[in-house]
Amino acid sequence: MTHYLDFEKPLAEIEGKAEELRALARSNEEMDVEEEAGALDRKAADMLRDLYKSLTPWRKCQVARHPERPHCRDYIAALFTEYTPLAGDRAFGEDAAVMGGLARLGDRPVMVIGHEKGHDTQSRLARNFGMARPEGYRKAVRLMEMADRFGLPVVTLVDTPGAYPGKGAEERGQSEAIARATETCLQIGVPLVSVIIGEGGSGGAVAFASANRVAMLEHSVYSVISPEGCASILWKDAEKMREAAEALRLTAQNLAKLGVVDRIIPEPLGGAHRDREAAIAAVGTAISAMIDGLAAKDRAALIRDRREKFLKLGSKGLAA
Repeated sequence: MTHYLDFEKPLAEIEGKAEELRALARSNEEMDVEEEAGALDRKAADMLRDLYKSLTPWRKCQVARHPERPHCRDYIAALFTEYTPLAGDRAFGEDAAVMGGLARLGDRPVMVIGHEKGHDTQSRLARNFGMARPEGYRKAVRLMEMADRFGLPVVTLVDTPGAYPGKGAEERGQSEAIARATETCLQIGVPLVSVIIGEGGSGGAVAFASANRVAMLEHSVYSVISPEGCASILWKDAEKMREAAEALRLTAQNLAKLGVVDRIIPEPLGGAHRDREAAIAAVGTAISAMIDGLAAKDRAALIRDRREKFLKLGSKGLAA
């Protein structure tokens, strides 16, 4: 059953009516409803196109958080072969919010690391909704250092509302672990490419996305804080999240203008959840292209490229 967002309710009614007609026809072979159902399909397609041609930043946040949107495990299963998961930070334990391991992208061996939110209630609880604890970031550091040792490109898939802010995480050094992961991203001498596949929240996302090349799916978001959190701080009212989303400039389109991201990956009409295979394929093509573009650079050039990229942040305005 399709999950519709709040702004998609009129679309849900039309698509629901078309499905009801077809359900009636399946139960009564004498009924011919295809012409009427087809008209509803065309009306729904036009409405979907109108809804998605100019999404507001807040609506993009809703699409980025859609529960049926492909997650890290879906991309790994579809794009990578010979995936061998590697677990644990060798200090405290395993963090299920972070997936990572050795794999092949086509015929190229890589290290792939990403946030996993889970796909149902049980897995979301097990994965802590994609909010990593210190051991998750320390696992990522371990895997990036391993990739550096063996000369493997690193691919990171970012989809997190932010690092977990719980008491235990803070006691085990959450801020230090995030800083160490960000430092490792900047220091490794192999190509590092990152894709924001859903939410890129705060330092929890930066710790995976301090990369040579950063791409965003068309309807993903990337921000220092969630719109709700920003609204709570600035206006003392979380209901002002729409104004906060506008002010944060968190969309892929704004961030490309600001020079924060290098590439926008188009999504199928209606978002990645409406055609998961096409969205995953587009991400795979972008990852391969970004790695190919870095393949000729030596260790020093890759580190210098990353350093220069992040030192330039803030030099572009939205009018640039």
